[in-house]
Order: sequence, then C-alpha cells, then structure tokens
Amino acid sequence: MIKSQQTQSSKSNRYVFGPVPSRRLGISLGVDLIPFKHCSLDCLYCECGRTTCLQSERSSFVNPSLVKEQLKEVLNHQKHLDYITFSGSGEPLLSIDIGEVIDYIKTLSSTPVAILTNGTLLHQKDVLRDITRCDLLLPSLDAADEETFNFINRPSPLLNFDQYINGLLQLKSQFKGPVWLEVFLAKGINDDPRHLGLLHTLIARIAPDKVQLNSLDRPPAYASILPLASDELERIAKSWPDLPVEVIKRTSRASEINHFSHNLQHNLLNTIRRRPLTMPDLVSLTGKEGSEIRRYLDILENEKQIKTIISGDQIYFADIEHQISDR
Repeated sequence: MIKSQQTQSSKSNRYVFGPVPSRRLGISLGVDLIPFKHCSLDCLYCECGRTTCLQSERSSFVNPSLVKEQLKEVLNHQKHLDYITFSGSGEPLLSIDIGEVIDYIKTLSSTPVAILTNGTLLHQKDVLRDITRCDLLLPSLDAADEETFNFINRPSPLLNFDQYINGLLQLKSQFKGPVWLEVFLAKGINDDPRHLGLLHTLIARIAPDKVQLNSLDRPPAYASILPLASDELERIAKSWPDLPVEVIKRTSRASEINHFSHNLQHNLLNTIRRRPLTMPDLVSLTGKEGSEIRRYLDILENEKQIKTIISGDQIYFADIEHQISDR
C-alpha cells in the first residue's frame, strides 16, 4: 500500500513545506525565507502574482532559529528526499540568513541543497559566498539585452543588467557545483530569431550544465503574456544542438503533441488505474521514452484523472480516486 509522506510539522509551519514532487528536482522539501512577493524582479509571467515589494537589497526577513527548529522537526521524520530547495514566492538570495540556514541543514542531512534564483544578485560577493554552501544552483535568464530584460523582467531600479550578466558569466569560476539555467520564453517578447540568437551566444558563454526551456502553463502576473507551445520549445531546443537543452514546459492539451496517440493515453490511464506506478515502471511497460510519457501524464494530471503520490524515495502516478493509507 502506498503511504503518504506528509511532514509532521504543524499548520503554523511557514518556512518549510512539502515534500512535493518536482519536475526538475524529484522529491523536494521547500524552504522559504522570504515574505510573499518580495523580489528583485516583477516578471510579467510570474505564476505567483505581481511583486508587491520590489527590492534588490538583502535583508533578514525571518528568525533563523525558527527556520532551524522547523527543519529539525521535519527532517527527523522525512528521510527520503532528492533535494532540499530554497524557493517560494520571492527571491531566496535576498535573505542574508540563507548561508547560515544551509550550514545548519548540512549538520542534519546529507540531502543535496538547491537554490532556485532569478540570478540578479550573483555579482555580489556576499551572495557568491552564500551560494558556495549549496550543491545545485538554478538561476534564470530570459533576456539577452537590456531592453528585453526591462520589459519582461521589470527589475528593481537599483539593478544593472550588465552586472546581472557578469554575475552569471563569473558563476562557473566561483561555484563548483552544477548550474541548471532556466530560460522562460514568451510569444512575441523574447522568441524572435534575432533574440534567440543572442540568447544562444550568451548561454554558450555562461556554459551551464543544463539549459531548461520553459513557458507559461499557469495564469501569469500580467495577462498579456502568451505561452509557446511544446513543439515550438522543442524546435528551439533542436536548433541549439551544441547546448545541453531540455524542455520542461508542462503539456496541458492533446493538440500540443504531434501525432497524439489516443491508444497510448488510454493504455497509460488504464494501467495507472490498476495500481500506482513510477515513471520507470511506465517506461518499461510501454517501451516509450520517459519524455514522451511525461507529456501524456501532464495531460491526465491537468484533466484531474491521475495524481502524484510520494512514497519512500519514489514518485508514483495514481488514479485520482486512489485512497492513501497513513498507516
């Protein structure tokens, strides 16, 4: 029987959340040190909503002792994690306490620590010092010139585009862990051939270990933003063969899959309805690539026909009516 792996912390736990199944990081426990929507950017596409406090100066927003207390409580009960991830609804590197909290995590757990960041503060020496404590860094880059950056990312007035890019360029010499660069593309804003060419050149100079192309799949902060379809992202990925590119956009409709197979979708759903299965299980049963199966699973999740369940160190796909045993 699949068991629920919910954290044992109380409802007052505001700084540690999850674990949650993540498309990018597997089973991830979240740590949020930033008040809601305190960020150095006000990105048009942000799925958390508009930034209410636009700032680029670092500060202490929470009592680190409370965060440590909650981490200790959760990690005493949660043993199977792929990552402990600093994320949330603001920019994690705005917190001057993040290095101290990472150091504390290292005393409790051998689970690797990841930071999701917009990357705008990486030119600062104290920020670089703090990120050396983590195991995986996931910055973002949506623009290759200042005009596009100002339009799509709407930065704090104190942010300088050249400093932002220099921080990303210098990253590999300062940070010894892997860097996965997320690139968000929006129709009619940063997806024209000229800008894509500039992005390609800049990304090649940054030399990340992965490039993860993404587009909108939830309501954005500003309604004018339109997504790129999965096949458009795939075409861009194929046009950058010298870069380690993968597409991470969630597929929400059958029309987004070329040569959509109703038989494959039907077989996946019927198989999952019999018992919860992992991605390797489904790959083995169908003989299809995991990336192809993921797109069909996205549609089934979007239609609320299946759900994900975390059990032990695995993510399972289960029928939406599947009852979770807490025993």
